[in-house]
Amino acid sequence: MNRRGSLAMPAWSRLTAIKAMHTLAWAFFAGCIIAIPLASWRGDHRAAAWLAAVVLAEVLVLALNQWNCPLTAVAARHTEDRRANFDIYLPEWLARYNKQIFGPLYVAAVVFALVNWARAFALIPPTDR
Repeated sequence: MNRRGSLAMPAWSRLTAIKAMHTLAWAFFAGCIIAIPLASWRGDHRAAAWLAAVVLAEVLVLALNQWNCPLTAVAARHTEDRRANFDIYLPEWLARYNKQIFGPLYVAAVVFALVNWARAFALIPPTDR
């Protein structure tokens, strides 16, 4: 209990929980991006489309939040630290360049899935080798 008699968590503990949630969310979306071309390659175009849609929803959330995760603002209330990874359990370089790395990977994954889908439905003729 704190001095007011409540069971409130201390700031460092809340920050730890926020960082853990943020890291899990990041891993989920990074996994979705990696899974898009894999699902498409396996011929599971429906799964690839759903994965792309889930990531697109996250992109829209980020765009509406000035390209920041909403959890970043929540974490910022509990620390003065403003390093690139203050709000997530990632190496600082990855936290800093996350969008520059995973943005193009997402676009490439979606393009791959679209081309693969078009080939599967004969919208793009096969190439002669």
